[in-house]
Amino acid sequence: MKLYYLPGACSLASHIVLEWIGRPYLAQKMGRDDLKSDAYLALNPAGAVPVLEVDGWALTQNAAILNYLTDAFPEVGLGGDGTPRARAEINRWLGFLNADVHPAFKPLFGSTRYLEDDAVVERTQTHARATLRRLFERADAQLSTHEWLAGPRSVVDPYLFAITRWTHAKEVDLDGLRHLRAWFERMGEDASVRRALEQEGLT
Repeated sequence: MKLYYLPGACSLASHIVLEWIGRPYLAQKMGRDDLKSDAYLALNPAGAVPVLEVDGWALTQNAAILNYLTDAFPEVGLGGDGTPRARAEINRWLGFLNADVHPAFKPLFGSTRYLEDDAVVERTQTHARATLRRLFERADAQLSTHEWLAGPRSVVDPYLFAITRWTHAKEVDLDGLRHLRAWFERMGEDASVRRALEQEGLT
């Protein structure tokens, strides 16, 4: 297996899961210019990370990769107890992160650059931060009654961890979300998480 990643991007989630799995893999660091190369665009025409290569097959989209790794290595136990209800719960929170939280960061990552009015850009970013605060409050409420986001530890947790790291640089207010903070600190103490962070130069 070979993972193409951009340091600190959402690909960190797949990187952590590969460390949890504990099987041999290659981690290929990409630069932003590398994502535009013909060779990489042949793997992923979107020019985005992550990409997971398995025996000549290139899989894109973070959620698809996380689900694939869950199913390919069931012995690791990242899919709950394997029942349809457990998998649905994992996919509920995976969808929450992939469809709600992740896209809400876009105004903070430059998607408003085309706007010429600085006041409009500022209002858009202020709205994004308020939206993100509400979304992280939902995660905090879930973690108030669960050790991990989907109940048992799953592929959802590395994705939330990667996204939560962005809040520090983008000044998203997480004050008072003590359950989220405790969970984040626990993730940060995990040996596999630390190895992935070290490989990406994020420690």
